[in-house]
Amino acid sequence: SQAAGWLPIQADAYDFVSSVAFKWLVCPRGVAFLVVPEDLGGLTPVFAGWVAGEAPWDSCYGPVAELAHSARRFDESPSLFSYAGARHSLELFEELGVANVRAHDLALADRFRAGLQGLGHTPVSAPGSPIVSVPGLGRRQQELSEAGVEVSDRAGNLRAAFHLYNTPADVDRLLDVLSG
Repeated sequence: SQAAGWLPIQADAYDFVSSVAFKWLVCPRGVAFLVVPEDLGGLTPVFAGWVAGEAPWDSCYGPVAELAHSARRFDESPSLFSYAGARHSLELFEELGVANVRAHDLALADRFRAGLQGLGHTPVSAPGSPIVSVPGLGRRQQELSEAGVEVSDRAGNLRAAFHLYNTPADVDRLLDVLSG
């Protein structure tokens, strides 16, 4: 959930990969992915429902007679509207490319880090992450929100996360409010 969408991930490099998609993949809530090895890695489906059947329509009114031979055996009834929206989000990422998304996100975060240093603040997050946390500034979250800038207060740290929907003007606005 903290990497898929802005950081390149090779799902086939691991035995199992699981991720929610509502964060960096900008999909509606309820969308999640699980990648398993060809042999299913010895996992046992716990909540198998009709969609987990080898012949789903033969299982929709009763028990699953035979689990799917693929990873679909782990599926539950899908959140259909969420996945309809996810299709469009994932098409956008495929069109843009994760490398371009990452470059955009990191450029905004670096711009914010540079601006913070100009204001005399030192973020705790290092370059290479689109998430920037600044100790002691979390107390200003309400003020920023009232100014139309949405960030988080996490344990007293101001936390800003930059992504596709942000622009350099957003970063400048955040810095402007912080400078006041």
